Amino acid sequence: MNFKKIAQNVFVLSSLFLILSCTKPQNKRIVIIGLDGLSVEGYQKSQHPNLDSLMEQGILSLNTRCVMPSVTLPNWTSHLTSGGPEQHGVTSNKWRIDNQRLPPIEKDDLGYYPSVFKILKEQVPGVKIGYYYNWANLINSINKVYIDDLSYEENDGYHENYNKAYNFIVDNKLNPTLVFLYSVHVDHAGHKYNWMSSEYIKSIEDIDVEIGNLVNRLKSSGLYKNTNFLLITDHGGIKRGHGGLSQEEMEVPWGITGPNIAKGKTLTEPNSNANTAKVITTLFECKETPKSWIGKVPNSIFE
Repeated sequence: MNFKKIAQNVFVLSSLFLILSCTKPQNKRIVIIGLDGLSVEGYQKSQHPNLDSLMEQGILSLNTRCVMPSVTLPNWTSHLTSGGPEQHGVTSNKWRIDNQRLPPIEKDDLGYYPSVFKILKEQVPGVKIGYYYNWANLINSINKVYIDDLSYEENDGYHENYNKAYNFIVDNKLNPTLVFLYSVHVDHAGHKYNWMSSEYIKSIEDIDVEIGNLVNRLKSSGLYKNTNFLLITDHGGIKRGHGGLSQEEMEVPWGITGPNIAKGKTLTEPNSNANTAKVITTLFECKETPKSWIGKVPNSIFE
């Protein structure tokens, strides 16, 4: 027996194993930045250098269509379930699991329409999910059993939630991670002062500073490079309201950046709020999604 040759082969195999281990892609991480009521005009007129820096490294749409009605809970539910109101049954901000007019076309064990969180928990081993919000009704259409860290911040606050989200990412840096980081304060500024008022514009610029702080902390921790970021919203607005069919209400910004995403481009494919969850499950390489989901992946977002 040629022990020398065996030893050489063992060395080669060991070296190959180490190389493959070192070049194995890091676990998938996605951060969703959700800004309620962010209109296209508001995005264009406000100064947001941190969002600009993110989107310059990705792809941005300024005519993504929201679902009807152009109301908060139906649209955030569509973002997170890739269903429309016809599928998930959420047609107003008053929807609750025990107060619904149209039941979901498909349900989980507790009667909720299947969300992206459910799909990830079922198909992505070890995935950790954080959900941070400051509008109380937002969570009503989502089954909380799939969420590992759930945080509600009162009075339109978002600073503590951003801090909690960062800590959650750091604590779970070795796990696949999805963070949903939402703030309602932009929408509330529109309702109180008018869409495109100086106060409304300032609300966008204020959150941009917080976004920049989060990005810089992730960079300092070595966690930015392998993170995908999504910028999403539910609807635009006119004067002090929304819910209608105008382009100002129905067309919104939608952007994505990070690994495997096209850089410095404008999304020209038709896009919908209902596509978001489907994009997320695709990035996590999920094999199956619910048959009732209507969301599609705009393939031009990829490199």
